[in-house]
Amino acid sequence: MCNLYRMTKNKAEVAAWFGAVDSLGGANFVDEVFPGYPGLVVAGGQLRSMVWGFPFAQTSKETGQPLKPRPVNNARTDKLGGFFWRQSFEQRRCLIPLTAWAEAEGPAGSKTRSWMSLPGEELFAVAGIWRQSEEWGAVYAMVMTDAEGPAAAVHSRMPVVLAPEDHGAWTTGAPEQARALCSAWRGDLAIDRTGEPWSGRGQVALL
Repeated sequence: MCNLYRMTKNKAEVAAWFGAVDSLGGANFVDEVFPGYPGLVVAGGQLRSMVWGFPFAQTSKETGQPLKPRPVNNARTDKLGGFFWRQSFEQRRCLIPLTAWAEAEGPAGSKTRSWMSLPGEELFAVAGIWRQSEEWGAVYAMVMTDAEGPAAAVHSRMPVVLAPEDHGAWTTGAPEQARALCSAWRGDLAIDRTGEPWSGRGQVALL
């Protein structure tokens, strides 16, 4: 699963790279995006700000009272036809720009960050879906698939990385065209195993 990614390019660079309209004005964004944070998304030809994670309502087991929603930030490809994701997958697919994503590696209590990126690419896109929510406004989730190749040595799942020529099929193609793109990246992958401590955020990550 992916609970952290890096987006170090400014919004003007991202808009130019994707040929999108920058409608964000003077908004600023952090370089490292965690679930529940605002991130840049390309949807409908526009560069937009959305919250990473669909709100997931929970109820206290002790009191039966509703709890604060938690962000579900990753959507499994085999669950895209389920009630939680289906309408967004069929009607509202988007591109998530990033420069690298991170996974936690190592023994419990001392996990570190391992960053993965595309060699020679300063910016690329992974598959996303989005919707409007009452809780946080526009929200998005990252589409995840079974990992293969080098990524499988880090984690069993990975984001659906999209080649530039597949951007249009993902965002505007029929659902069956989009589903055909939901596979592991088979190109080169760079892995940077760091000594940076992994910081968990206590979120619902995958549904």
